[in-house]
Amino acid sequence: MQSSARTRAPNLYLIAAGIAALAGSLLHLAIPIGGPNWYAFFGAPDGLVAMARAGHWYPVACCLVIALALLLAAAYTFSGAGMLRRLPWQRTVLLGIAAVLVLRGIGFIPLMLWQPERLADICNCQGVDTFLVITSLLCLTIGMAYALGTRQLWRQPAG
Repeated sequence: MQSSARTRAPNLYLIAAGIAALAGSLLHLAIPIGGPNWYAFFGAPDGLVAMARAGHWYPVACCLVIALALLLAAAYTFSGAGMLRRLPWQRTVLLGIAAVLVLRGIGFIPLMLWQPERLADICNCQGVDTFLVITSLLCLTIGMAYALGTRQLWRQPAG
């Protein structure tokens, strides 16, 4: 039995980030079931929505790849929180996920300000809109949870 001094506090940042990643994964599994209107609602580019309307396999494959990536991120996150066994390169992977999400969260700001017309190539946006602002804030918030949770994890012994 471990002493209470060696018991680590729950990493609430990683637990919250893991729940968000898992929810994102489930959402990306539901979008193909919801059909073309769901692709459009969740910001897929017009070309992807048109492919979904035509019954093409590519939009479904995109959602499955994203769902798998988010599921893997959730597994690493719950591993870092001590809820699953330790995974290889855990701290490095978590730091990478944090960096990608924070960059996604703030990366659209220069694009929105100086080249808003390029947004249509990335998402179903014709400029700054509510969807883009909300998803950017979500990515930034979740990315910060990853960063803070990874920082907490980094301060603990690797064992």
